[in-house]
Amino acid sequence: MSNIAANLKYLRKKKGHTQQQFADIMEIKRSLIGAYEEDRAEPKYELLKKIAEYFDLTIDEFINERITDSWKPKPKSSGSNLRILSISVDQDEKENIELVPVKASAGYLNGYADPEYLSQMPRFQLPIPALRQGTFRAFEIMGDSMLPVQPGSIIIGEYLDNWNDVKAGETYVVVSKTEGVVYKRAGNRFRENKDLKLISDNKLYDPYQIAADDILEIWKAKAYISTALPEPAPEPTIETLTSMMSQMQKSISQLNKN
Repeated sequence: MSNIAANLKYLRKKKGHTQQQFADIMEIKRSLIGAYEEDRAEPKYELLKKIAEYFDLTIDEFINERITDSWKPKPKSSGSNLRILSISVDQDEKENIELVPVKASAGYLNGYADPEYLSQMPRFQLPIPALRQGTFRAFEIMGDSMLPVQPGSIIIGEYLDNWNDVKAGETYVVVSKTEGVVYKRAGNRFRENKDLKLISDNKLYDPYQIAADDILEIWKAKAYISTALPEPAPEPTIETLTSMMSQMQKSISQLNKN
């Protein structure tokens, strides 16, 4: 029996509800409650969200934890973004990739968790297997702080529920109260109540720190879309060839010493 089926049955009985009573609370048919508890079907996202909220659980806890009398919820800290994420799905119940254009990024700070706001965002699907398992969102970036990724490129990020999964050296879209939507490279692992260091790939821009309690969302960069095609590599000059030869001589000298 899946966690959903077992947890629903356990929690419903713990509340003292019959299947009909709970169905009335959820505004669905009693037969659906029976199907869910017998593991013959699974609730769709919006109903899962409603059930989890009723039992004062996160969706992650309701789906992935086996709730019993001895179960205790994990401490809710800034290390895990336990906010319920709003998504949209297509006619086949597959999650869309919502696009946040630059002109909408300011409004996104207020509407990122609002299903009605997100329903107004452009959304699409990509036939790429790596972008099928997970929740993804696309962000248009401006400025040249992340060159060679060009301004106007679209960064596709995978939602990070647990910010402790942030790894130094990897790139993320970080949504925060003070900085808005930025695409940067992490300078350190995320630690509770500690600042996260953000680094630009363009060395003309200095790294900076952002407080953990200032962060709203983190999306791990998985792909990008750009109309700026790569330029051909420049022809080597005498100076570059001389520099390469000098570096090779140093490397050979070092090898001989070892």
